[in-house]
Amino acid sequence: MQTDDRACRLKTELLSSGTFRVLVGVTGSVAALKLPLLVSELLQLPGVDVRVVSTEHAKHFYDPTEVSVKVYDDQDEWELWTQRSDPVLHIELRRWADLLVIAPLDANTLGKIASGICDNLLTCVVRAWDCSRPLLFCPAMNTAMWQHPITAQQISRLVEFRYVEVPCIAKKLVCGDEGKGAMAEVSTIVSVVKQYLPKADE
Repeated sequence: MQTDDRACRLKTELLSSGTFRVLVGVTGSVAALKLPLLVSELLQLPGVDVRVVSTEHAKHFYDPTEVSVKVYDDQDEWELWTQRSDPVLHIELRRWADLLVIAPLDANTLGKIASGICDNLLTCVVRAWDCSRPLLFCPAMNTAMWQHPITAQQISRLVEFRYVEVPCIAKKLVCGDEGKGAMAEVSTIVSVVKQYLPKADE
């Protein structure tokens, strides 16, 4: 009975009110504070529905009560599955989403994805992702971290996977440093997502 309840709850949560489903991944960069705005702006796009997958460290930077859609985390993954007949959350989210956008993508998660590591809900979704569907990533990190040689290698690796980079920008960072590494503006991210929306006559 509990299995049925868990499956029904997840099915209800993943009922879509739109025709194009966007899954937003958020990681532990200070740019995660823009999550509520990003979700709000995405929901303004015609026919778009949104869900969020958050890493534990990302939660430090945003207020979940300001996010108007369901936010999934590692605890949801493990609480949902207790036996073989239970749904696997990262697979269900992968099936649900038409597009995945990771904003921000911090240096730690960038390294994990480039290496195939999947040790939390978000990286498991990425590892199981159907590469015929768009995956956008928006790097965000300190300028010194961005300039480290391994960063370019890892970005190139993701591009090899056919993931699409929404490039970071140069500005004065929260830490006080100035230079490249800040996440792209929310308006820029939304404009890239719009490029993947189905045309009205399709």
